[in-house]
Amino acid sequence: MKASVVQELSGPSGIVYAEIDDVPDGDEHVVINVRAAGVCFPDLLLSKGEYQLKLPPPFVPGMECAGVVRSAPPDSGFRVGERVSAFGVLGCYAEQVAVPASNVVRSPPELDDAEAVSLLVNYNTMYFALAHRAKIQTGDKVLVLGAAGGVGTAAIQIAKAMGAAKVIAVVHREGAVDYVSSLGADVVLSLTEGWADQVLKHTDGWGVDIVVDPIGGPSFDDAVRVLAIDGKLLVIGFAAGSIPTLSVNRLLLRNISVVGVAWGEYLNKIPGSAAIFSSRLNQLVYLGLRPPPPQRYPLSEAREALQCLDDGGVLGKLVLEP
Repeated sequence: MKASVVQELSGPSGIVYAEIDDVPDGDEHVVINVRAAGVCFPDLLLSKGEYQLKLPPPFVPGMECAGVVRSAPPDSGFRVGERVSAFGVLGCYAEQVAVPASNVVRSPPELDDAEAVSLLVNYNTMYFALAHRAKIQTGDKVLVLGAAGGVGTAAIQIAKAMGAAKVIAVVHREGAVDYVSSLGADVVLSLTEGWADQVLKHTDGWGVDIVVDPIGGPSFDDAVRVLAIDGKLLVIGFAAGSIPTLSVNRLLLRNISVVGVAWGEYLNKIPGSAAIFSSRLNQLVYLGLRPPPPQRYPLSEAREALQCLDDGGVLGKLVLEP
């Protein structure tokens, strides 16, 4: 089969499209014929040797995919020919991949494979974050940092689908305002000096009930400042590069919470939770939730796709199609 392989840890330039061995059928994994592979930031870090998981080349990156079951263990609950999505394993930048059954969910029938993989990690993460960790309520006001990225896109749409009264989106890229507005954000602000004051102005000085923060870095302190009483800041990641610290007396004095969100780790600790969250997210899809059209590349152009991600030229989701 064909795959895009990291041959050296030099970033996108170290990826080569090559022929590798087929994945063997077996009794322990679901084998998927890949129709779409998601491109995400950890893939880029892996290709540079900068991810928390260090892999010696050669290896096939890619942690999420959608496609069709080629073979499955009898007790897996999946059947040959069924459309599925998979996450949390390496090797998705290929025509076939073997995945533990616990990491496989059914793809929504309303979406094609590229749309399904767009939904997979980012939207499941944000459904878990907003519904389970923040326990969002109808009428809540939600602030989304890094709103033009994959997590931000998902946060805006899911918050609106779950009844948020106002979603305020913050972007740092020029040209992203119209895109983010099209996702349903009620207010779009630039990540420039004074952005937190603008958030307070748009909430009549009260602040927001939930902050979605996938970036960390210098904006964290202001994100804490704009929380209303009983507000929750969801720590999703640290795309800005630095991990912020917090004086916990601020939580005590202002009656606010900082809440960690690690969807993948939760799934590892709580068996069966992946199917539960996925089925609830699929209900939102059934009711009309749609990810924005992904940016599609051939699998043979994984190098170009990752370079685009590295250059900051991505709005929404990048997908590779064999």
